[in-house]
Amino acid sequence: MRFSELVRVLEKHGFRVVKQKGSIRYYARTGVDTLIRVDYHGSREIPTGTCQAVLKAAGLREGE
Repeated sequence: MRFSELVRVLEKHGFRVVKQKGSIRYYARTGVDTLIRVDYHGSREIPTGTCQAVLKAAGLREGE
């Protein structure tokens, strides 16, 4: 999965960027208390563990 694809998945599930500093973006959604941090690098591939950690923090699964 690429970073741009991960962002599309988060946005599809109601997450929106609440703040950004450089390439680091923080996403939030109503009903989720924590901010989801994504070090955005466009079309580069996300390391598998990083992708799983971001999706887990967001309460999502990789197949969604």
